Amino acid sequence: MQLRLRFQSVSRPLTVALATTTLLVCWASGCSSYDDRIGLLAPEPPSFTNADASASAAEPEAGLTAYCPATTCLAPFTTCPGSRFACDVNVMTDPENCGSCGFRCPSDRPGASFTCVAGTCVMECIHPTRTRDCNGILDDDCEVILGTNDNCTACGDTCPDPAKPCIYDYSTGVGKCGCGVGSLFCGSGGCIDPNTSDVHCGGCGNACDPSGGGGERRAHTYYGCSGGTCGHLKCESLYADCDQDVTNGCEASLLSPTSCGGCGIVCDANQACLRNANGVPECLCPPGQTRCGSGCTDLRSDAANCGSCGMVCSQASGWTTGVAVCSYGSCRFQCAQGRGDCNGDLRDGCETNLDSDPRNCGACGNSCEPGQPCMAGRCAVVPCDEAGETR
Repeated sequence: MQLRLRFQSVSRPLTVALATTTLLVCWASGCSSYDDRIGLLAPEPPSFTNADASASAAEPEAGLTAYCPATTCLAPFTTCPGSRFACDVNVMTDPENCGSCGFRCPSDRPGASFTCVAGTCVMECIHPTRTRDCNGILDDDCEVILGTNDNCTACGDTCPDPAKPCIYDYSTGVGKCGCGVGSLFCGSGGCIDPNTSDVHCGGCGNACDPSGGGGERRAHTYYGCSGGTCGHLKCESLYADCDQDVTNGCEASLLSPTSCGGCGIVCDANQACLRNANGVPECLCPPGQTRCGSGCTDLRSDAANCGSCGMVCSQASGWTTGVAVCSYGSCRFQCAQGRGDCNGDLRDGCETNLDSDPRNCGACGNSCEPGQPCMAGRCAVVPCDEAGETR
């Protein structure tokens, strides 16, 4: 059987470290030892598209290559002792068979995880904005905590000046030695603005008296720091002087629908002024979302509030090949990439491996030719020999 396919050459080679005679590189050239199978260059599988079905199979047109079903594995796929299907292991990405059959990457640890990248086990820090592997020793995982004067934003990034210690934000991974122009570091709490800080007004440790020494106060006001000096009347948190009339103090509540989070911010009739996830007043909820509990959500896609608040799309026990999702307000089961529910029975989840099953290759019911392996969801093909048969 020939497949008439248009061939597009791929010039970028892959470096493949393989240790099995079922791979194409060894099948084609014959590996005599284990060392022969290390560091061989094998081209990526070709990408191709269907050619004109009316063309003669016996006389390929210029620019076309005749393809026949493959009967052996193509790099980087192979068959390992624990394989269920032929050629179902990709030694470039499989952490259980990384680089060769049976070479298993280390198990995940409290501070690090391991993946198989290009046939090599690679360690990744679980908290990339907080920790680093600076000594290159796998046994102690990601041993360095960033944000110190010895390792501020990266391994060896030091802050030698005591007056400019490391200021680091663990949530964003952004930091530097010392505060910016106009800011001060006054111990814990990071950098402050001495022009407005009521605790460090004009300098570290200079706290303002909120009573102003018995001065006159207006509604929702206190005495604080402005311009680096104490004794200035300021609005309390969540209040503002929107009418610019000092006699009535800070009259506007920033939790009001007519001044939500700031003067002049008016909420729509179907919205309420509430604190968002960051504690900032906001008109909630925006169009297309509904308030459930303390936040807003889209009832059409939220698996915890599917169709209505509190309607949870539950994940059945033992389902590891798919997830419960909310689609247009209804719960349904979605298979993971490369998996399929080919028997229509959700009790066993997405039981079919669409990447490797030759009877369901890429899709349920899509069968490969007898003896033809399914690799990455495609029935494998190779250029036909001169007689039009599989090589």
